[in-house]
Amino acid sequence: MLRSLVFIAGLGLVPKPAFVPPQPVTFSAADGTQIYATAYDVASATAPVVLLFHQAGSSKSEYVPIAPRLTQLGYGALAVDLRSGGDLYAPPNETVQHLGKSASDYRAALPDMDAALAYVKKIHPHAPVYAWGSSYSAALVFAFAAKHPGDVRAVLAFSPNEYVPGDKRYVRDAAKRVRCPVFVDSAADAKEERGARAIFDAVPGGDKIDFVPRAGVHGASTLRDDRDPGGAEENWDAVTRFLAHVTATLR
Repeated sequence: MLRSLVFIAGLGLVPKPAFVPPQPVTFSAADGTQIYATAYDVASATAPVVLLFHQAGSSKSEYVPIAPRLTQLGYGALAVDLRSGGDLYAPPNETVQHLGKSASDYRAALPDMDAALAYVKKIHPHAPVYAWGSSYSAALVFAFAAKHPGDVRAVLAFSPNEYVPGDKRYVRDAAKRVRCPVFVDSAADAKEERGARAIFDAVPGGDKIDFVPRAGVHGASTLRDDRDPGGAEENWDAVTRFLAHVTATLR
């Protein structure tokens, strides 16, 4: 099911660049915490770069089968180990390993997201940046985008909800301040759809997509064939179209 106020379906993808092998990188958050990430670069200084943030108990390994597909479409990507995470996918979260524990308050990961943006802007100063979140980070990307309105040019949120303890309007209040195009994807689950829809409705303007697949699982894992064999391609089709639309509007 596709609910959209504005959805341009043209597939004008970024030209496919030469293959660049993924590289491990590190950078520091404002409090000095070392953040571990994997850079999936493309051979273009102006190709959009997608910041990939994982779900609870997870890591940048969530994106091992996802990021290469983005590069095949012509997008760079940076998959980040946030300080709230774990070993849902192997290898486990390096940032958490070096800290010795996972942060219990999801908002503690926001400085890591800020640092990832600063890193990409330094390495690729002329590249548009898109923010992509999974589950708890799908909630945080709205606050992140609201904080960086000039730098975050699109938001992709997979299974967002009000995950911040003690504040059941945190994400919706942040979503009200987002001005870039937004893509929301939720699993084929009524409760998850309602939570995601409430956040989607809070986003102002019309350049936004609320996609509910016929088959889907929680978070960005819905794009992994090993987790969502019946729905991954349907979700990829919607994501590809949204990315193409956003990129076309930036030209």
